[in-house]
Amino acid sequence: MLRISKIVDYGILVLTHMASRPTHVCSAAELAGDLGLGQPVVSKVLKLLAQHGLVASTRGAHGGYRLGRDADRISVAEIIDALEEQPFGLTECTALPGACSVEGACHIRSHWQRINRIVRRTLESVTVADMLDGEGPGAPAAPAVLAPAPKAGSRRAIPNITNWSLSK
Repeated sequence: MLRISKIVDYGILVLTHMASRPTHVCSAAELAGDLGLGQPVVSKVLKLLAQHGLVASTRGAHGGYRLGRDADRISVAEIIDALEEQPFGLTECTALPGACSVEGACHIRSHWQRINRIVRRTLESVTVADMLDGEGPGAPAAPAVLAPAPKAGSRRAIPNITNWSLSK
């Protein structure tokens, strides 16, 4: 299963919350309280985001954090890059070339690289503003209708996603 780390999830949560009040300067304690997260975690996230220019900090009695730029100019890919310790990659060889002992003879590596590029481009196309309002590239024009959860043991149909392609 592919999934993002908790720190990336928290980073997106913090940034979307900040984007909902773009002129407000937030403290780490305020964000932690609003979001139900621990202050040490929020402080760590904010520090890493600030190092990458995604948030700006102000010192002093009325200091805190605000977005480093408009929410529609901060991509999910940038958040991942700021918060993850390793470069983005779905497999070890796409994240860290040369790390795999069978990389030279691997017959599927080029396919993983292609998939990795597709996922990366998609993450680059989704912004904090998209996450805030639930819309973005490929979002439905009308509100989505939630399908009932599948019964235990049944298989759920995979939606046809037409804007993705694994072709070169």
